[in-house]
Amino acid sequence: MPPPRTGRGLLWLGLVLSSVCVALGSETQANSTTDALNVLLIIVDDLRPSLGCYGDKLVRSPNIDQLASHSLLFQNAFAQQAVCAPSRVSFLTGRRPDTTRLYDFNSYWRVHAGNFSTIPQYFKENGYVTMSVGKVFHPGISSNHTDDSPYSWSFPPYHPSSEKYENTKTCRGPDGELHANLLCPVDVLDVPEGTLPDKQSTEQAIQLLEKMKTSASPFFLAVGYHKPHIPFRYPKKLYPLENITLAPDPEVPDGLPPVAYNPWMDIRQREDVQALNISVPYGPIPVDFQRKIRQSYFASVSYLDTQVGRLLSALDDLQLANSTIIAFTSDHGWALGEHGEWAKYSNFDVATHVPLIFYVPGRTASLPEAGEKLFPYLDPFDSASQLMEPGRQSMDLVELVSLFPTLAGLAGLQVPPRCPVPSFHVELCREGKNLLKHFRFRDLEEDPYLPGNPRELIAYSQYPRPSDIPQWNSDKPSLKDIKIMGYSIRTIDYRYTVWVGFNPDEFLANFSDIHAGELYFVDSDPLQDHNMYNDSQGGDLFQLLMP
Repeated sequence: MPPPRTGRGLLWLGLVLSSVCVALGSETQANSTTDALNVLLIIVDDLRPSLGCYGDKLVRSPNIDQLASHSLLFQNAFAQQAVCAPSRVSFLTGRRPDTTRLYDFNSYWRVHAGNFSTIPQYFKENGYVTMSVGKVFHPGISSNHTDDSPYSWSFPPYHPSSEKYENTKTCRGPDGELHANLLCPVDVLDVPEGTLPDKQSTEQAIQLLEKMKTSASPFFLAVGYHKPHIPFRYPKKLYPLENITLAPDPEVPDGLPPVAYNPWMDIRQREDVQALNISVPYGPIPVDFQRKIRQSYFASVSYLDTQVGRLLSALDDLQLANSTIIAFTSDHGWALGEHGEWAKYSNFDVATHVPLIFYVPGRTASLPEAGEKLFPYLDPFDSASQLMEPGRQSMDLVELVSLFPTLAGLAGLQVPPRCPVPSFHVELCREGKNLLKHFRFRDLEEDPYLPGNPRELIAYSQYPRPSDIPQWNSDKPSLKDIKIMGYSIRTIDYRYTVWVGFNPDEFLANFSDIHAGELYFVDSDPLQDHNMYNDSQGGDLFQLLMP
């Protein structure tokens, strides 16, 4: 099947692969006659599934694991672009980056692409009080410098006062001086204002929950946590360094096309990394410092877990756990040395794979009885705490663009219709599948994994590049500088990526202009280190992979 000369990115790929997918049946709406459930949406920044409930044996995350034990956990959820603003705009509107036309941080979709509705806007228009705490939308022009107010929120969003110190010189180094470092464990009382952004966000979210307890209207509360985004600025509780291993594949793979590599320029700008005098673009980072990065990332995850634990414990104390849907996810993953890469900015699983967890009272877990606590706070560093297994799991591949229709359906609202092609003129529609069918259980005891044919499912991701070789702006190119777009297809069997010419003025991908390709078979190469693209039939690759 020869590719067309031009195409609109994933819209074209979706049409090409439509014959692979089997119809999943009608998407029955949730019962809108039931009492409205509240929604608590927790969005984490740069969190890969390094959590106990996802099988990580080192990271201590008992509060998130406890949430998972009462929830439906998706083992194979993927973001649509592994960078903050494009990913958040994508899943909060339910549209892919080629529809929002946001690949960088420098435009507002309502002006630049179309007046698309958002998840909180839809809930607001359906009688919910909608509130934003912390980093939900990415701040700046990508959300109109207002976090998309007043469209999305009933009240002005809350941002912690201490977040302005995140990138300042607050990290005390071995020389006793303050630096703007990557690694930044702190004594909280010694930092400006004596607090940290995520602690402030938790406190504000709890105050809002207290106010909403007596409200006659249902609420939609989105809480966005900063960690484990860099710098790794967190309370001084560390995993022993001797327990920290390197990534299992810390070398740049021989068959990796240069265009696919991200040179982690934001990491290099930190003072402690600059002092290492690492070569550009491939490094590598010294082994001892690699371990310290991984140590601080994992410690930041445990710090995040304490905040999630305090938030959910408060939800319990306010007797809201039996009337509130909880959704927990991340905007994308984060490489910790895999393929010689750090940060996000790629199409690999480590950058696109995210946690996705839904708690639905009475559906994923029994309603708590009077006085019963589903979410008592657990100390991540308490050696007595035990690993809890997820209550329910799905192995199906799913995408973050499914968050919009799924939350709407779970709350009993009409699920927005599927978007036509193109959909720039349509305010309310969604490009992701509704995952509601996964919540209809017949037997909670005997079938921990949901049935289905995983080979019918596909997750799409994409990433832009300014050139064929890594350069200073390869990680975060501005729209005008994008020359190449990497479109990636993830199935249960493989990840296939083509890097094709891209016209940023017309937002057009030219699939006859293939710069490079990647093909990794998941069963034999789960870390995606052995690129088999050159062993395939090139332009006939789709026919090779189709069943």
